[in-house]
Amino acid sequence: MLWRESGQIRLALEAAFNDILDTRMGGLPIVNTALSVQTIGFDPFNGDWLGVLLTPWCMNLLLLPGTDSTWHGQAAGTSIEKHFPYGTFEFTLGSEMPLGMYAQCSLFSPMFQFADQAAALATAQAALQGLLAASAARGVSRRDLLRGTIGKA
Repeated sequence: MLWRESGQIRLALEAAFNDILDTRMGGLPIVNTALSVQTIGFDPFNGDWLGVLLTPWCMNLLLLPGTDSTWHGQAAGTSIEKHFPYGTFEFTLGSEMPLGMYAQCSLFSPMFQFADQAAALATAQAALQGLLAASAARGVSRRDLLRGTIGKA
């Protein structure tokens, strides 16, 4: 499936992952019941749609294919590298009905370090903003990205 609009993406992701929460993840001990499914971003970036998927069991950077996507035809399970202003990150391709193909990069799993939705949402927003910020002169650190300390002395 090729995506054309961020609102469509957010609605489709939230519906699909709420269904997964209700069916496959229901009652599993890795689910933080203080959290819910939410999407952040999903704006065009280098031929794809970039955002964060927040669920009660994980937080992932997610890419969905746009019309100029270079990885759209590859198989699920394939790893790809994507370059961002902050650095290069590895994504794993996955597929979920009815979404089709997507690429994911894990930020957190499980999600028990978050007391509530507001804390998880703030972290997701900071991670997405940091990913798109220019890289600091020192090496790229996923830890700094997740802590929100990018560019701070």
